Amino acid sequence: QVQLVESGGGSVQSGWSRRLSCAASPSTFSTYCMAWFRQTTGKEREVVATINIDGATDYKDFAKGRFTISGDNVDNVLYLEMNSLKPEDTATYYCAAGRTNYCGVSLTRGSFSYWGQGTQVTVSS
Repeated sequence: QVQLVESGGGSVQSGWSRRLSCAASPSTFSTYCMAWFRQTTGKEREVVATINIDGATDYKDFAKGRFTISGDNVDNVLYLEMNSLKPEDTATYYCAAGRTNYCGVSLTRGSFSYWGQGTQVTVSS
């Protein structure tokens, strides 16, 4: 059973940065495709970025150049570094793990079996 626990959410102003963390069970990164998703009220949960077991990353267009996904295989922590935040980045952010052959931002939530509880990020203008 994979356990995922996010942290790092909070309220920031537009243009600021924030780093989210996701503590994972041991060996999760060597086994699963990892991803960050986000969701706002009334909208579908959307993928933000993915990282595969080899460390290759993929980003949705809105995240390219501003967000960075990374994993610490020693401490089993997944990160999402978010820079130049905008009000439209306001959402609950989730980390997820899934056993998939392809690991990229074309995946949807149905490909991921394990989820954290989410952490809220609010960006004010």
